[in-house]
Amino acid sequence: MTFDAGALGQSKADLAQALRTMRTRARRTQVWLARRCNMSQTKLSNIETGRTTPGLVDVELILGALDAPPEMVAEMSALARLANTEWQSKRASWRRGLDKRQAELGGLEAECKEFRYFLPAMMTGLLATPEYIRASLSHSPVDVSKAVAMKLERQAILYDDTKRFTFLLTEQAANWAVVPGPAMAVQIDRLISLSRLPRVRIGIIPSGTPIARGPMNTFTVYDQRLATVETFTGRIVFQEARDILEHLGVFDLYERKALFGDEAREILTCWADRYRS
Repeated sequence: MTFDAGALGQSKADLAQALRTMRTRARRTQVWLARRCNMSQTKLSNIETGRTTPGLVDVELILGALDAPPEMVAEMSALARLANTEWQSKRASWRRGLDKRQAELGGLEAECKEFRYFLPAMMTGLLATPEYIRASLSHSPVDVSKAVAMKLERQAILYDDTKRFTFLLTEQAANWAVVPGPAMAVQIDRLISLSRLPRVRIGIIPSGTPIARGPMNTFTVYDQRLATVETFTGRIVFQEARDILEHLGVFDLYERKALFGDEAREILTCWADRYRS
């Protein structure tokens, strides 16, 4: 699927119009349909005017009440899934300023309680040293100093005893030399230190671990409210419950293969020593 910002925005309007058209063609009132779907008329009105984006369950309830044919159900479900997906391009983030993106992430993190990070290629800013953060942002065509400072400020959330974090890193993510050897040793030492925090779990998946499903994308799941997937050119934000559950399923697969605690710290220590030598 190609994620185009204009197409994603239009899908929400298309969905609202299609649901409204189906109801009027069926000669049903909003009051009748809302009652059949066990939702308020206000919610249904907001769905039909595009003020509220319905989830897949809402759409299926509406289509079921209107006796929609199977091909219509499939088409509308796909449209609902697309309407609950957001594309955020990196170029747009650069234009707005990386500091604004960091502020948005800080607000999201303040609202959530459980965080799951799958990191197949590089470390995330919450785990990174200042040198690693600055190097990872060196390709950004803006002054990154403010973004680096805000990323470091956000790391304080790791010490919040109301939050829970699980980070899964492949061997490549932990070992990719974003900075020179001595600085990489310091970075890996930081992972070891953070792994001892009571509400932070750091799992390591060494190369050679048999896993049938390849680690395709970096992704993060915030509680069960949304999942974000990183690409070279931006990020995809999934808000539909089924998309989030699919990412939780993938995360669980890799979590069961990861090393935690002393086993993880032992292998991390070996990698850090290798960089020191």
